Amino acid sequence: MIPDLPLDAEAILTTLRPWVECESPTHDASAVNRMMGLAARDLAVAGAAVEIIPGRMGLSDCVRARFSHRHRDTPGILVLGHLDTVHPVGTLASLPWRIEGNRAYGPGILDMKGGNVIALAAMRALVASGIETPLPVTFLFTGDEEVGSPATRDLIEAEAARHAFVLVPEPGQSDNGVVTGRYAIARFDLEAVGRPSHAGASPHEGRSAIRAMARMILAIDGMSDADCTFSTGIVSGGQWVNCVPTLCRGQALSMAKRQADLDRGVERMLALSGDQDGVRFSVARGVTRPVWEPDAGCMALYDQARSLSEALGQPLPHRSAGGGSDGNFTGANGIPTLDGLGPLGQGYHTLDEHVLIETLPQRARLFAALLANLGTAGRS
Repeated sequence: MIPDLPLDAEAILTTLRPWVECESPTHDASAVNRMMGLAARDLAVAGAAVEIIPGRMGLSDCVRARFSHRHRDTPGILVLGHLDTVHPVGTLASLPWRIEGNRAYGPGILDMKGGNVIALAAMRALVASGIETPLPVTFLFTGDEEVGSPATRDLIEAEAARHAFVLVPEPGQSDNGVVTGRYAIARFDLEAVGRPSHAGASPHEGRSAIRAMARMILAIDGMSDADCTFSTGIVSGGQWVNCVPTLCRGQALSMAKRQADLDRGVERMLALSGDQDGVRFSVARGVTRPVWEPDAGCMALYDQARSLSEALGQPLPHRSAGGGSDGNFTGANGIPTLDGLGPLGQGYHTLDEHVLIETLPQRARLFAALLANLGTAGRS
């Protein structure tokens, strides 16, 4: 069944704008909680019973919203999204909400507020049209995905285990594709501890932690190959310019298509720990996302989505992708998961972040079709 629903770009943009203008960088828990409040209200207006799940580790709360259903105890559909972004508060000054031609711009609009809003629009349209989904539908919005979901992985995995399907409205692929697998990702904390001295009077007596870190960054980035990539993205060190810096810290990330390649990469990173020329360098493994390789359940879910998309006049190719998402956890745990269901666009994590406006209603219709058809077998 392909429901004929009143989904149009203008209505979706009307909901999306306040979400985008509510800036919500991960490490600003108060800002993310403001966004959680906005989403919770919109979900409640749409008819959901909304819960606020308290945050931990200094990160934001989460929102869980359940839509009423006569088969409420049946494993259903989990719509899994995050409301945090990489853009600090104040980014709106340089990346304001605006529409230029077929593009809508703003921080977090593509990754992934646009996808969350089209999922909400799909569910709202089904409810308004009196169409009951075959399976119960739950939304779970988290606030720490951009840092690897350290505070919510257990919540995500526990909630997903109670569901038959997981739909993740992360950005769609450029060819209108969706994601049926994701690469493994590991994060690392780096630390260099040197020896202090006066940078002007006796520089050679000290051992610079910053210099040592710079050398290690080049070594780490140089380990990248076709199977496993490495990059250092955060570095901070020193306190006084007239002191040889004693401490420097950083963070690095590694990504691989196969778990075995990531495991080898982790071993290489941890082996960098040690002392050299009076500087102690240490590497500690941080948050890790497991590789998600599509299984039969995932591909059966994809095949149904492809058929629905083709009935709507749109091809729906699929692929495994990098970048990581909370779909890594659910897919790796064997729960049929379909990712990349959000709108299309470009520039996420940059000041050119935008969505292609025509893909908002297109993807909302596909999302509604999935909600209206998953679980139809054997359901009266």
